[in-house]
Amino acid sequence: MAVMDDLYELIQRRNRQETDPFIEIHQANATLLKQIDALKTKCNDLERELVIEKEHHPADSASNGGRGAVPQSLSLKQETKLREKLEKLQEELNEKLKQSAEGQSNILELTQEISSLKDLNVAQASTIANLKAENERKESAIDHMTNELVDAKSRTKLAEQQYTGLKDMIRVLQDENDSLKKENEQFSSRMVSEKEKMIDEMNKLTEMVDKYKREVDLLHSLKEQDDKRKSWFKLGGRINQEEGTDGDQDDGESRKFGSLAVVVPSAPMHTIQAHKGDASCVQYDASGTDLVATGGADSIVQVWDTASGQLRQTLRGGSSNSILSCDISNGVVIAGGSDKTCRVWNMRTGRMIHHLVGHAHKITCVKLFGSEKGVITGSADRSLKVWDISRQTYKQTTTLRHSSTANCVDVSPDLFTVVTAHLDGGVRLFHLQTGERLSDISGIHQGAVTSVQFHPKDASKVLTNGMDSTLKIVDIRTGTPIHTFSDVQFQTSYGWASASFSPDGLYVGAGSATGMVLVWDAESGKLRKKLSNHQSCVCGFAWSRGGTSGQQVASVDKKGVLTLWS
Repeated sequence: MAVMDDLYELIQRRNRQETDPFIEIHQANATLLKQIDALKTKCNDLERELVIEKEHHPADSASNGGRGAVPQSLSLKQETKLREKLEKLQEELNEKLKQSAEGQSNILELTQEISSLKDLNVAQASTIANLKAENERKESAIDHMTNELVDAKSRTKLAEQQYTGLKDMIRVLQDENDSLKKENEQFSSRMVSEKEKMIDEMNKLTEMVDKYKREVDLLHSLKEQDDKRKSWFKLGGRINQEEGTDGDQDDGESRKFGSLAVVVPSAPMHTIQAHKGDASCVQYDASGTDLVATGGADSIVQVWDTASGQLRQTLRGGSSNSILSCDISNGVVIAGGSDKTCRVWNMRTGRMIHHLVGHAHKITCVKLFGSEKGVITGSADRSLKVWDISRQTYKQTTTLRHSSTANCVDVSPDLFTVVTAHLDGGVRLFHLQTGERLSDISGIHQGAVTSVQFHPKDASKVLTNGMDSTLKIVDIRTGTPIHTFSDVQFQTSYGWASASFSPDGLYVGAGSATGMVLVWDAESGKLRKKLSNHQSCVCGFAWSRGGTSGQQVASVDKKGVLTLWS
């Protein structure tokens, strides 16, 4: 802006320098014009006087006759003087006219120059206006660029601060990693020493068992000698009576099923359209009732009567996101899904009693434990969270950190150990109370592990399902597979496809992407059942002791169909 002001001042100064000198010339020219007009007037007056004199003198000559020559000569002299004066005035007039013509020419030139200067001034004023507008635009652009520069500097400063924070975080994580490595080494050495101690204790226990066996054998021999002294008749009657009682009990056991015996599925008992879209999960009531819960892409949880196949309760959470995992036990139902939260309902009233919030990404697995007082949730944010729901206000008690999304979670019967199946193909074990990672088992499957479950009779074994389309029983003490189950018609293509032990641990079962449900013998690995009822990929499979109806096996598929098997 200052440059434009200086340029404008220079143009004004040049205009003054080129215009002021001609002001005096113009004034002088005006004065000459006035003088010329006065001389013209005076000359005209003299000419009139001369004419008048000429008219008077002949009359005077005629009237006076020849009365003296002196007056006539006097008149001639006056006429001569007047002529001379007239000529002089004429010369002055001519000179003035010449000067006036020159002045007019100069004035014309000056007028033309002034006009050109005015045009130049107008052009320069237009140029100045354009330059001012351009200058304003440039200044506006400079202000905009200055603001952007300030913003860029602030963003750069913020990025530097974040970079410094990340470096500090990386350094802290490296320190934590080093400490964890040291702790792992200490834990490994402690495990080795504890194993050696356990081996010694096992040897001692074996010796004690052998000693007790010898004592028992001795007691048996003494008892036999004592029995020989008794009446064989009474002994025989008592033995027959006991054998009859035992036979009745065995016959009763053979007739009972449901919560008291294992039912190997053989045919569909009920086929139900449980959900409008995908049905992603299915779970039996762990407290031993005739209820099974299903969740699906329609964002609702349905609770079904396994005996009649009728709907008992519909639970909604007010979200339109898919349900990915659910669980039910003793009147409490939980479900987690894509909305990053876990909801807890009272099954009898259908009322939501808790809304567990804390994960940063979708919840992929949920589990009830501890007489329905605790909930554990796994999420795609690579964390597991333990929640206490025993009171009106829930409380998060423990957070378990890991390096991959957990697809499934289970809790050991003693409530000390948590096992998780992960997207990176690992199986991890944690201490439930402290959150300490106990073990990290990798390389079991070629691809992600979609489900994991503790053996119902032996907590040292777990059943896993993998994206390599195999089921495996793994010894968590050694981290090695004991049995592998597969079939040409068994395919795992769903990220949360589940598998399950039978309640007695003698069988394993799972659903296939081909729509089949397969059951294997857990000891021999032989395929026992291959069942067909689904028309699409089987996503969820559950096998539980059930209730009094004897129905124990359920499966759901991607078309939302629930099959209850008998």
